[in-house]
Amino acid sequence: MSVSPVKRQKMESALDQLKHHTTVVADTGDFNAIDEYKPLDATTNPSLILAAAQMPAYQKLVDDAVAYGKKLGGSEDEQIQNACDKLFVLFGAEILKRIPGRVSTEVDARLSFDKEGMIQRARRLIDLYKEAGIGKDRILIKLSSTWEGIQAGKVLEAEYGIHCNMTLLFSFAQAVACAEAGVTLISPFVGRILDWYVANGDKKTYEPSEDPGVKSVTKIYNYYKKFGYKTIVMGASFRNTGEIKALTGCDYLTISPKLLAELSKEHVKLTPTLSVKDAQACDLEKIHLDEKAFRWHHNEDQMAVEKLSDGIRKFAADAIKLETMLKEQMFSAENGK
Repeated sequence: MSVSPVKRQKMESALDQLKHHTTVVADTGDFNAIDEYKPLDATTNPSLILAAAQMPAYQKLVDDAVAYGKKLGGSEDEQIQNACDKLFVLFGAEILKRIPGRVSTEVDARLSFDKEGMIQRARRLIDLYKEAGIGKDRILIKLSSTWEGIQAGKVLEAEYGIHCNMTLLFSFAQAVACAEAGVTLISPFVGRILDWYVANGDKKTYEPSEDPGVKSVTKIYNYYKKFGYKTIVMGASFRNTGEIKALTGCDYLTISPKLLAELSKEHVKLTPTLSVKDAQACDLEKIHLDEKAFRWHHNEDQMAVEKLSDGIRKFAADAIKLETMLKEQMFSAENGK
């Protein structure tokens, strides 16, 4: 249905309407995009930080991270890791100057199957934020939603008061385990689920309401609200604005600058598709998952198994690229290269 130019001027943009029903989060490390779209929170990951760190505008942050890593000393690997952690925190600290809420900072994906390693690295990141004068209440630590990651999140929340954002979440089993662990927030992926079904099935296009990623997040949202879980559901990884509009009413949605721009130019009426009232009337049954049951139920979902492992590999690859970039800046000059 077309909207007349006069009505379009009066009607709020789709982005502004969305903000009435859902907390909008910017999925970027680019400060300019954050300034433009004024989200409450922001999320980063190794891929986003890698992209931002290669922009000339952010070279000073890279230089500061390099100087920090060298100042602490130790082996080359220790210096690079310290510089990498510092760079994540420097980006996070700059983002926090621009938003009223929280920033998500990711633990190295190569620790995805190391519960104690994730706990240790998360505490290290929180300490670095503390050194920068930023309290843990403004940070969400991102962890892969493996069994080990979910249990690390449980410990960080219960024993250290560190808020966690469980990422790379594709299966209902992952969502149930995260709820039972009492984590602050989950990031169920939408677009990557769609990608898998398009690549592996006969159907190549989906209406937003039938999009398998949208249906996955809707089921998780309904389950959490029906059974009173406090964990925030934040839909992530979108391929188009149709997916976002189909999840209007979800607790949070984290959206790339490109799609935020598209939503800001759209003038269509948005109505919430997710609500606590509807969730409480749904016919989902409560389940409990110990480790054995979690591994079985997650393994039964071929899409989730493949996308989780693929996501971990991709984030790990970008972490290595980032380390390589820092290594070149830290040691190439002194090695005479």
